[in-house]
Amino acid sequence: MDRPSFSAFELKANATYRVVTPFKDFDGVSHPVGESWRYQSRNYLPYHAGLTLNIDNADGQRSIRFQDYPEAQEDIINSFSDYVVEVEGSEGAIAIAVNLR
Repeated sequence: MDRPSFSAFELKANATYRVVTPFKDFDGVSHPVGESWRYQSRNYLPYHAGLTLNIDNADGQRSIRFQDYPEAQEDIINSFSDYVVEVEGSEGAIAIAVNLR
């Protein structure tokens, strides 16, 4: 079954996503297969082509930063569906995991 294609600009607020292909963000942080988080919002700084994804995971609120330049993470941003999948029916799962710790 084909997965829908989407960019990092098209994530759904409050949806949970799981990494299926590892990637490194602008800060050099590795995001391994199996990592999951709930997407909250994004910020974009056009002057520096900076994209920040605001997420919640088991460690609390954090950000994943990218730079939308060809020599940086433009390919990851534009083909984000190659790196993450939406976890169907899991809305609220991250919040529950945080409350159990």
